Amino acid sequence: MRPRFVACGAAVALLVAGGLVARPSSQSAPSGIGGYPVLTVEAWDRMFWEVSNWGRWGPDDQLGAVNLITPEKRKQAAALVKTGRSVSLEHQLIETADPDVHTPFQKFNHGNKLVWETVHGGTFHSHVDALCHFFYQGKAYNGYPREEVENEDGCHKLGIDVWKDGFITRGVLIDIPRLKGLPWLEPGTPVTLRDIEAWEEETGIEVLPGDAVFLRTGKWARRAALGPWEVGMAGPDAGWHWSVIPWFKARDVAIIADDGPNDVRPPGVERGVGLPIHSAALVALGAVILDGQDLEAVADLAAELNRWEFMVTGAPLNIKAGGGSSINVLATF
Repeated sequence: MRPRFVACGAAVALLVAGGLVARPSSQSAPSGIGGYPVLTVEAWDRMFWEVSNWGRWGPDDQLGAVNLITPEKRKQAAALVKTGRSVSLEHQLIETADPDVHTPFQKFNHGNKLVWETVHGGTFHSHVDALCHFFYQGKAYNGYPREEVENEDGCHKLGIDVWKDGFITRGVLIDIPRLKGLPWLEPGTPVTLRDIEAWEEETGIEVLPGDAVFLRTGKWARRAALGPWEVGMAGPDAGWHWSVIPWFKARDVAIIADDGPNDVRPPGVERGVGLPIHSAALVALGAVILDGQDLEAVADLAAELNRWEFMVTGAPLNIKAGGGSSINVLATF
């Protein structure tokens, strides 16, 4: 039996106690955030291999954690539909450049054909990353070497077309601003393992194998109220903190999503670690990553119904050798 939630906390505690996560040794090093110290490169490497799903579903597997979404899991998800009310989690595509929109969506009408550009980009278009999107030490999910995965023509392994049959599973909304009595989290706010534990205790919801977890930080509510701000590598964003990675593994989460970049920025990690949530999800776990989801409507409906679980449906575009795709995920209660 896999370790459950308590074991996740213990795993993080062991990293701290073992000195693998530590306060920065110089002023140029990053500061710890969320009450957690800095994640060192050594600690990150150990965590990566501890949570890895490589080989779990065979040496040739390309589906990754989608294997956890079994026919029985889909039936369980369908049984959650009680009211039949459904909302989209896709934010309307943004067609103007802003501080947080570096490559706006563009559409061109050529006769009766609609041609579009930038269907996968940043945190400003709701999209899904393919497993070929990230590498760790030169390898993608399941140990595929980079040269075997991609070339100038795209991703010939682990491309977005591997998931063309889509996702039907149980979704769980984790609404941290609501938990804290806030309209949104300020940019740069980390959502830590402690926050997740508090949400589960507050709602009585337990994340189960094959689930899709949606983290609401309130990004789109803040943007609507205060306007855009510089995000990405040049600016802050709220999101998952590295301390949740063992929890993803212990709960066998299949889909990891939030309304921004998923990784909190700044990430509170040592130089050389990069984006730990994306790396852990896409390379170690083989999980689906959904960036830039608009969780305002689903949060309002969940609060109205006092239900934080729902059926999730969605599918990427069937793009041959694609590294990602726009996606319109639906939540049905």
